[in-house]
Amino acid sequence: MRRLYPAPAPARAAAASASPGLASPGLEELAGLAEDYAYPEPVAADGCWLRANMVASLDGAAHHGHRSQPLSGPADMRVFGVLRALADAVVVGAETVRREGYRPARVRAEFAERRAAAGQAPAAAIAVVSSRLDLDFSLPLFAAPSVPTLVVTGAGAPPARLAAAAEAGVEVVIAGEGGTAEPHRIRAELAGRGLTRLLAEGGPRLLGAFAGARALDELCLTVAPRLALGAAPRIATGPELPEPHAFQLTDLLEEDGFLFHRYRSATPPAG
Repeated sequence: MRRLYPAPAPARAAAASASPGLASPGLEELAGLAEDYAYPEPVAADGCWLRANMVASLDGAAHHGHRSQPLSGPADMRVFGVLRALADAVVVGAETVRREGYRPARVRAEFAERRAAAGQAPAAAIAVVSSRLDLDFSLPLFAAPSVPTLVVTGAGAPPARLAAAAEAGVEVVIAGEGGTAEPHRIRAELAGRGLTRLLAEGGPRLLGAFAGARALDELCLTVAPRLALGAAPRIATGPELPEPHAFQLTDLLEEDGFLFHRYRSATPPAG
């Protein structure tokens, strides 16, 4: 993987040119990516830093056949794994959990020392955002995670589904007074549980909710060298903003035609 922006330090550039395009990245390359994508310190004023990681085709599709995998590739999956390895919690919508067949985040030995030094659990918790709680609590995501999975919802969630979650031993986080979870309340409730390095993995409606509420600090966007056509949504959907929300490019990497952008919000989250 090569850095396009900003220009790499001479030592990193020499190392990259000596071993370009590794099919099986070594610990040194993973460590380099972890440094590239490290969460900033200090975090935002509310104690959190929420980044999103999404992939899009050249024509702007957020998925193909309702799944992101056809747009991905080895380099994208490598970055995906590193971002998860840096996060305290992965925030994801219920529809994405169902369509993508989500499982618990893996405990990865190569990141164990780094996570322990940062005071993190062995793997990121998965926080599933759902208004109706129409989830199968017998699945491994809920029944057998190394770090307990959370379900995030509003106070108006169906009582029967709240009871089903309780019976399954799944912790429900109430992050809104109505029927849905509110973006800034999600941040606050997870931060209150010590989960301050947050990673949103979609889908487009959830990312649109965070973006619309100006609750998103950072966007990591992979542009895949693929054309998808069809009617797939963009990476974020929702009501049009009064004016576009400005982001600043901080990093740009490339491998096998995939472009890895990292953008930071030009203004702190409002709320």
